[in-house]
Amino acid sequence: MTHTTVPVIFDLDGTLVDPAGGITDGIAAALIELGLPVPDKSRMDAMIGPKLSHSLTEIAGVPAAQLEDAIRIYRAHYASTGIAQSRLYPGIRGLLEDFVAAGRPIAVATQKPEGLARTVLAHHGIAGLFHSIRGSAADEAASPGAGSVPDGSVPAGSVPEGSVPEGKAGIVAAALSDLAAADPAAAGRAVMVGDRAQDVAGAAANGLDCIGVGWGFAPDGELHAAGAVEIVHNTEALHATINRLSERPGTTALNEVHTDGNV
Repeated sequence: MTHTTVPVIFDLDGTLVDPAGGITDGIAAALIELGLPVPDKSRMDAMIGPKLSHSLTEIAGVPAAQLEDAIRIYRAHYASTGIAQSRLYPGIRGLLEDFVAAGRPIAVATQKPEGLARTVLAHHGIAGLFHSIRGSAADEAASPGAGSVPDGSVPAGSVPEGSVPEGKAGIVAAALSDLAAADPAAAGRAVMVGDRAQDVAGAAANGLDCIGVGWGFAPDGELHAAGAVEIVHNTEALHATINRLSERPGTTALNEVHTDGNV
């Protein structure tokens, strides 16, 4: 029997880090400054996870002409106040440290701008634990440009170093590319962990299973409907699920686990 090590790619907000109002307060501050209505709490919470520019336009109804200003105001508020409001979810630090001590590669794939994601992880003292930290471009109002990776168009292991991935699938592909540079065989057995449907979809676009976490911001039923292969509600259960994968012979994907949803 061959035992394998399963690399784990984590989403950030709602999975590793609880924004604790830092994101929604910043969005509200931007909307108020621009004279725009602030959505109710459920719609504000729905804005945590997806790309900020998409949330601002599709959920908050920010006009295209004001999008750049909204992002600028939000970023200033988040940098000055929001990061300090955030906190690691219970058990996350220990989980990550246990994985690193066991030699399990871990990475982050988030739609938060990559530089800001590194800042948040460094603030919590865990940035150095990750083999790869991948995120979106700094200018979230911009269209994909030269060097960007279109959503789902680049296979794992082929994202050039320094390129800017676009969309969750491209960001996951970039993290996989980094993992493959160290161990191509292990990268092919990676699993995603996230709290929203786009995490499941980004994983599926790269041929990966996604474990959903119940402590994030997904509305009831979203992760199940999206096709998460398993949903866990604490880090102990997540740890046990990942360890179980490593005990499976041959392929370590969860493709033999029944799921009622598809992406």
